[in-house]
Amino acid sequence: MRSSDMSAARQAMSPILTTSMEDYIKAIYKAQRRHGRATTVLIANRMQVSAASVTKMLKRLARFDLALYEPYQGAELTETGRCIALEIIRHHRLLELYLAERMGYSWDEVDAEAEALEHVISEAFEARIDALLGYPDTDPHGHPIPSREGHIRDNALYTPLDQIEAGERAVVRRVSDRDSCRLRRFGDLGLFPGRSVHVLAFEAGRLQMRVAGSPQEMESVLAEGVYVERAAPKRCMNGNG
Repeated sequence: MRSSDMSAARQAMSPILTTSMEDYIKAIYKAQRRHGRATTVLIANRMQVSAASVTKMLKRLARFDLALYEPYQGAELTETGRCIALEIIRHHRLLELYLAERMGYSWDEVDAEAEALEHVISEAFEARIDALLGYPDTDPHGHPIPSREGHIRDNALYTPLDQIEAGERAVVRRVSDRDSCRLRRFGDLGLFPGRSVHVLAFEAGRLQMRVAGSPQEMESVLAEGVYVERAAPKRCMNGNG
């Protein structure tokens, strides 16, 4: 998929695309990426709407060949729908990074602002932000920014922090950005992408750890929203080379 394909797909559908349709397309893409298929329940939970509202929208998207929909089976995006989703996500994540790095927004504030702006910026505006930021790969939360060519990095190899064993070391790669309160908590603990984490113990529902060398403690349930890359185990030297 070329950059022109992404923007052309959205431009071609612009007479009928609404902000609500774009939000659903993005939600379907994210559900597919995480779960393999976007069920009505998954979409309803992500959009915080009723199942009936989801079904109505999925039928509408199917009429315009933006999604394939089967009753009780959920939906998956067509190639056109996927192009539009990636274009919107690229806008959103570049905007989040711009707001955080250049305008002083905290990382728990950027999502709402980017959500409003992602639907209205032009491709020229997007390109200028991209260049101004140095062609970044990730947003402030570590989520991959789709490239202009429509490629997006796979984060499947990252492990939730609650699955790391005591004694293991890891590096934070991304954090869930769906809850601003949790983001503030992660920020207070220093759990930013790129920070080192040494898991010490899980005790009484709490995680004891060191973040960039500083002792920290948090509720174990929050650890599922922090995704890390496990450090390679150190090799033992036996003196034989």
